[in-house]
Amino acid sequence: MFRFFENLIDPYCDYPQTDQPPTRLWPFLKAYCAPFKAIFVLTAMMSVVVASIEIGLIYYMGRVVDLLSGSPEQVWQDHGTELLLVALFILLLRPILQLADVLLLNNTILPNLGTLIRWRAHRHVLRQSVSWFENDFAGRIANRIMQTPPAAGEVVFQVFDAIAFSLAYLVGAAILLTVADPRLMVPLAIWFVLYGFLVRWTVTRVGPASQAASDARSTVTGRVVDSYSNIHSVKMFAHDDRELSYAKEAIEKSRSTFQVEMRIFTVMDAVLVFLNGLLIVGVVGWALHLWMSGSASTGVVAAATALTLRLNAMTGWIMWALTSFFRQLGVVAEGMQTIAQPIDLVDAAKASPLQLTKGEVALKDLSHHYGRDAGGLDQLNLTIKPGEKIGLVGRSGAGKSTLVKLLLRFYDPDAGQILIDGQDIAAVTQDSLRSHIGMVQQDSALLHRSVRDNLLYGRPDATETQIVAAAKQAQAHDFILDLEDPQGRRGYDAHVGERGVKLSGGQRQRVTLARVILKDAPILLLDEATSALDSEVEAAIQETLYGMMEGKTVIAIAHRLSTIAQMDRILVLDQGRIAEQGRHEDLLQAQGLYAQFWARQSGGFLNIEAAE
Repeated sequence: MFRFFENLIDPYCDYPQTDQPPTRLWPFLKAYCAPFKAIFVLTAMMSVVVASIEIGLIYYMGRVVDLLSGSPEQVWQDHGTELLLVALFILLLRPILQLADVLLLNNTILPNLGTLIRWRAHRHVLRQSVSWFENDFAGRIANRIMQTPPAAGEVVFQVFDAIAFSLAYLVGAAILLTVADPRLMVPLAIWFVLYGFLVRWTVTRVGPASQAASDARSTVTGRVVDSYSNIHSVKMFAHDDRELSYAKEAIEKSRSTFQVEMRIFTVMDAVLVFLNGLLIVGVVGWALHLWMSGSASTGVVAAATALTLRLNAMTGWIMWALTSFFRQLGVVAEGMQTIAQPIDLVDAAKASPLQLTKGEVALKDLSHHYGRDAGGLDQLNLTIKPGEKIGLVGRSGAGKSTLVKLLLRFYDPDAGQILIDGQDIAAVTQDSLRSHIGMVQQDSALLHRSVRDNLLYGRPDATETQIVAAAKQAQAHDFILDLEDPQGRRGYDAHVGERGVKLSGGQRQRVTLARVILKDAPILLLDEATSALDSEVEAAIQETLYGMMEGKTVIAIAHRLSTIAQMDRILVLDQGRIAEQGRHEDLLQAQGLYAQFWARQSGGFLNIEAAE
């Protein structure tokens, strides 16, 4: 039974992806809830049925009171069958109908809706560009991905469990009192108008207050995660107190926004108690007046009393349901600030996979300044022949890393083109472009998974033999075999910690090298590939690097000039343009910038004069 209801919706079903998701709340929710349309209709119908049954039972209890005016024998003789049928309905059919209503809500809608939203939101966010992630806290992004699905689920739950049920219940209550005596509707109608004003006052304030509180909580999460993910820097500079102050500022703002939200609920509760008192005195008092004047039976008084007490108990629940509904809408609206952002770097409308035949790279009038007037690249023209190995040298800020990021299409250039084998990379799919490029970065961060999983990132279909061979080539196999994590996993099964923190810098770099060796892409980008290695290991790795470069088009960035001295051509970048180019010996004889860099080296490092 559970499995049947749980499988009515597939949260991973196909759907039309869009680069421009709805930015308004209701269209956003409608788009995500589309697979649930039929289930929502059925659940709404079940809510009405359940509410009608509850009203019917109160009506019937009034009828039972009226029946008791006769003798027990006569009542049983005249109404025994009726009472038995009602008892069977209460014992058998009513639980089945209510169970169906609960199963639809708890087992079909809530687990699958939250899963669907989280899956699609994560899928959408993963398609965002590198620059998009660089402009926000990873913790805040993750928090919004995690908190929006349960908030949306709570919105839907309240719609069917409380709002639809309570509306049906109030309509049924009005009908019941009208049937008993139309005059009983007068106090109910007055109460309902006043209750409506209270609801309106509450929900117009709780939505914005809730969104502000949710945003404040996300800021707290972002700051706390930022501290944890940079814990080495925090400890190294002994800045625990500084981080506490940084977090306290956000925590205090979260507290103050939550206080504003709670004040609304306190006022709501106080007014609601007064209104419910009016409801009880008005309806029950009026029913007693009618009974005393002989216009109403004892059963009418009993039914009116039971209904009023039930409404008194329900009104607080309804109000909390409504405020929860709008409060969770505020959380969803806050989450939309991340989930509903358009994709800022997309494939062209008719993008095709990159067809790499030779590996020639051409840059034509390439410019990129990160939205500033200076920095980055400025009208760069360059052709790298298939299989040519290029070294990039320059002060920090000269444009070396910018060139690499543009080649990977982490950013789109402000002007100009990048062509690979004559194909504009802006016109090919991003995945196909990056699948043909191997990259070893200076920051060799790893995933918090096993060594094997990290290596398979380079080539998911690699065999164990190929994995071990790549690790041996990168001088990593021996230390990998000695690894053991706190859970007792050893060797290639050992987990490396967040961003590979359980490994030394050199070990991380060698795992990264092994991953790129396993990928075996025809274009190779090296950004300070040996910066984290000691001299002995670097000497062993140099042979591996040159082996990796064989037959590939290579662009290598280095401050340690000895690592690129054997390149086919060295480019010296200055202020985003090529200042010099040629072989190592020719550049030394030219007595230009490269010769100055070489002369200033101490232990093979470039003296960095300019800041980023």
